[in-house]
Amino acid sequence: MTAVPPWDAFTATEAEVRAMVADPRWRGLSVPDRAHVLAARILVTPDGDRWLFGAHARWHLHDPADGRWHPAPPPRGTRVRRVTHAAAVLPGAVVPPGHDFHAEPGSTQSFVGPDVPERLTEQLRVLVRGCGRKSELDYPLSAFGEIFATDVPSTVAAVWGTIMWCAYAPAFDGNERLITVFGEYLRRSLPGDEWVRWLQAPPLLDLVTLVAERMRAGRPRAALRLAAVMADTAQILLLDTRFRPRALALLTMVEPLLRRPRFGDPYEDDAAMRREWLERCPARLSRALLVESDPGAHFSHTVYDLVDALSFTPEPRRAAAAFLADLSDSKGALPGRLDHRLRMAYEELRHAGLTGTSAAETTQPEGFPVRTSEAAPVFEVEPPDRGSAAAVLGAAYAMGLAWGRLTGAKLPERGLAGQSALVRKIVHERDDHHTGHM
Repeated sequence: MTAVPPWDAFTATEAEVRAMVADPRWRGLSVPDRAHVLAARILVTPDGDRWLFGAHARWHLHDPADGRWHPAPPPRGTRVRRVTHAAAVLPGAVVPPGHDFHAEPGSTQSFVGPDVPERLTEQLRVLVRGCGRKSELDYPLSAFGEIFATDVPSTVAAVWGTIMWCAYAPAFDGNERLITVFGEYLRRSLPGDEWVRWLQAPPLLDLVTLVAERMRAGRPRAALRLAAVMADTAQILLLDTRFRPRALALLTMVEPLLRRPRFGDPYEDDAAMRREWLERCPARLSRALLVESDPGAHFSHTVYDLVDALSFTPEPRRAAAAFLADLSDSKGALPGRLDHRLRMAYEELRHAGLTGTSAAETTQPEGFPVRTSEAAPVFEVEPPDRGSAAAVLGAAYAMGLAWGRLTGAKLPERGLAGQSALVRKIVHERDDHHTGHM
């Protein structure tokens, strides 16, 4: 007989709100009316924290200091009581419009440990091989020049850029076949080492530039081919949930170009073309695009993912604070972006001199202080299995990339201290067959 999980107030309230938002009448309600319904379903834990299940189908924690609601995973299993909050003070940003509850589910796992599905890798290998046969004269490299040699056609860069943009956290096994298929085209060795390649997620603008440059050069057919390569790559990436949300979003942005008989006037400004691409994406995929549309909100959601991935620890927020402590924060902006419980855990580390602005650091040429990967992690994390380890590593790396996008801080090529320590625990689990992302 299957064991029945114990009743949990957070799970029950979440199901109740999901049912209300799914009701067709929800979209007919005004924002104040929706807020009133949600305000009657706020949960309060014994420590006085107020929790609301709202926008993006995520829990939000009320900060008593300034009244803000931060995305934050709840302490499931905790005894709570339901209270009525003043609906008038609920900001519209936490009230779900409805489409946000239909976001494509993804995975926070990195590509260290769980391999990319073999079928996906083989399809991309064939695509890259075909793209590599194009002439660099017809497809000059207008972006990703720091990655590829000058004689590499931009069709190859389009595949690479699509993979990296769609990946939730582009940290890969050093011997991951999906990366090694690009070996002959690379300008230099990728950042990282033989264990992990800590790769950068490019902005959407880099992909746009590849297409826009060919349009300005009077080569619309080449521009169309590059857009088709991106669409083909994104279609293949749908096989893995670590790529799927952004791959879907990219398809909705690029496919309209392929259906048009010809391009319009060339864009003088790549940013204008980027805005047009973003406007094509349906609202239900908006969270996948927060990395482009709202870097601050994107960072908050990656912090949510990190705390959630650490739910196996006795104190998830303390564990998350240890990963946050590795970030460079010379301007002291980080604490103000955290919920008050996570902020308290982070401040404890800061007062102990264990955060990125006061612990073992080196200064990069750009002047951003970062903790070296050789530094000892503040908090030892012991994931119960390889899936949990990959989820923590992915969420932590995505959080670091989001912070870099938001502030300009640079990440060390061999990863931050907490990430590198976790890698050392799981490197022996590489190269096994994994199908959990199909």
